[in-house]
Amino acid sequence: MPLRALGFMRISFIVLLLLSVYSAAAQSLSYVPPVSKGYIANGPVAKTPKKIHETDTSKENKEPRYFYVTVSTNVFVNTLGTVGKRFSPSVEFGRTYGIFDIGLAAGRLNSIRDGSDTTYFMEVRPTINIFSKGRFSEALCLGAGYVFNGQQNFMTEICNSINFNISEKVALAISQGYYFFDGTYSNRTAQYMGVNLTYNFLRNDGVNKQRKHAALVNDN
Repeated sequence: MPLRALGFMRISFIVLLLLSVYSAAAQSLSYVPPVSKGYIANGPVAKTPKKIHETDTSKENKEPRYFYVTVSTNVFVNTLGTVGKRFSPSVEFGRTYGIFDIGLAAGRLNSIRDGSDTTYFMEVRPTINIFSKGRFSEALCLGAGYVFNGQQNFMTEICNSINFNISEKVALAISQGYYFFDGTYSNRTAQYMGVNLTYNFLRNDGVNKQRKHAALVNDN
């Protein structure tokens, strides 16, 4: 083969090789993976934060809290005397914290003054709800107070009651309990039974009324 023809073929082979390499390089540069195209078009994809649904797990924040007033009409039993001497009215004002009440009561041990002793008393009365089923509940109270100008002036109380919630605001209870009176030279015990009427200070559109309603309809 002439040298000229051989040189031409060599040059042609080199040219074709260069063109093939160029074409392959151009295709590899023009190819962009789909993820990379999305990244280029939209920028870096931000991670979507997980939604955390926080729930109120603290019991005290789910319990209704409100003020109340209770009118009590107690009558001492297993004792002698007229109705006026055995009738013991009182009024209690306090605040409810879920199943626990703390109140300050004031009243009279009877409706008749006996000698130099007065019958007026004041008492701190905590109460706890020990059982509830719908609108019915049972409560236990422990109290301590003072009889003004009484010979047996220190008084303590233990009682239990069965309560019926007529509505979120009004409740009726039947109670029975004991008073213990202690003085410097004497002491005595008195048993009573009575009927209590309670009014709860709840706003109609307040969350505490909603919580009270939920407590009443629970387990119905």
